[in-house]
Amino acid sequence: MAKIKKGDLVVVIAGRDKGKQGRVLEVVKDSDRIIVEGVQRVTKHTKAGQTGRGTRTGGIETVEAPIHVSNVMLVDPETKKGTRVGYRTEEIERDGRTRSVRVRVAKRSGKDI
Repeated sequence: MAKIKKGDLVVVIAGRDKGKQGRVLEVVKDSDRIIVEGVQRVTKHTKAGQTGRGTRTGGIETVEAPIHVSNVMLVDPETKKGTRVGYRTEEIERDGRTRSVRVRVAKRSGKDI
């Protein structure tokens, strides 16, 4: 189970965007990086060309670049500050069978994420 998933609210703890909060748009597992909304914005120069949906105009656009997962912390749902992530196992019974499920827990407040 990943500590940070798509859709989580995170806060940046290192880099030029330190202190900013945003939602995780994408998780790149093979390089341990994530793309956060409104964080690590870079200018990208695009060439005019054709795509499958029609013509694309060239120009300069700003897009979110990936940031390493170690430079962000999950935001605690209770205190709205950065927190570490722990796990708790729960036994769930369904159709007469029990199975254990890992649940993410905020270390700061102890609440489920």
